[in-house]
Amino acid sequence: MAVYLCHEQPDLHQHDAHVVDARPGAVVLSRSAFHPGGGGQVSDVGTIESARGPVGVTHVEVDGDTWWHILDDETSVLDGDVAVTIDADHRHRVASLHTMSHVLNAFVFDEFEGSLVTGAQINGDGTGRMDFDLSAIDNDRLRALARPINDVIARGLDVTSVYVDGTEAANTPGLVRSMSVAPPPTPDGRLRLIDVDGLDRQACGGTHLANTAQSRPFEIGKIENKGRHNRRVRFRLGD
Repeated sequence: MAVYLCHEQPDLHQHDAHVVDARPGAVVLSRSAFHPGGGGQVSDVGTIESARGPVGVTHVEVDGDTWWHILDDETSVLDGDVAVTIDADHRHRVASLHTMSHVLNAFVFDEFEGSLVTGAQINGDGTGRMDFDLSAIDNDRLRALARPINDVIARGLDVTSVYVDGTEAANTPGLVRSMSVAPPPTPDGRLRLIDVDGLDRQACGGTHLANTAQSRPFEIGKIENKGRHNRRVRFRLGD
């Protein structure tokens, strides 16, 4: 399942569904707007309400094409029709960080001669990190990127998603910028691209804002050396 409901309807935070499989503490739904996470991004969280009342969803575990929604009550067993609610604040924090990590990636790619991402982590608490294939550089050059990133937020650039043929994407330099992970193609062989208008275009399966102005300020924190050719940049959303 490479085309998610949350990709097709990113503002869908509430919907109905039917339980198609269940075990104590986990449930599979007929449809789900949860993002399952992946590529360093945490999954959505929220609630599922049945006739017995609401129960929290802590994360999603993917088993092939089956999505198990893991419940915060390990003894709960759900059945029948349910109401699904995505935690919109959590989704927005993650989408903000993920969108601005694309902007950071774009500036690093340009500033440091096509440096690729070697790892990433986008958390639900408004913090994250990206690792880049960088050797000895002045860390102040990395910290200085916070200013142009916040300028992108102030400019309010549109963020859109498009699907392109996977072969075309593979033959286009710069569309896949990770050394370790790339989003899975759709069943018909297309790849999802995130386009930050006039700035960045790259393959990604995560959640994103519709416009950079929707993000809180972006702050770069600690920068760490993680091996001879790896530089870790920690960041967070400001107030």
